[in-house]
Amino acid sequence: MCRNITTLRGLEPPATDEEIRAAAEQFVRKVTGVQRSAGAAAREPCEQATAEIADIVTRLLGELPERRQPPKTVPPLRREEVQARIAARQAAREEHERMHELGIAHSH
Repeated sequence: MCRNITTLRGLEPPATDEEIRAAAEQFVRKVTGVQRSAGAAAREPCEQATAEIADIVTRLLGELPERRQPPKTVPPLRREEVQARIAARQAAREEHERMHELGIAHSH
């Protein structure tokens, strides 16, 4: 269904809550077509569904037997290039907030 959702079962170390939530969010966005920038009327039910799916996946991963072989792909949140993009976005957000705090004119 969605090539961006990777296998979380059998990872070493085990999948984190953040990885499970990211997969749940990707699934909800895919099946609904609702993006992060959606209005509150669409965003709130999607956030609730994401939380419920993440809880279900967490339970499911805990109940399944161990895999004989690790997954063939590494989840995005464990990839160096993705970590670099996340760090760059966070740094840009922090710089933007700093400019607001200092009252420096800037573009949005």
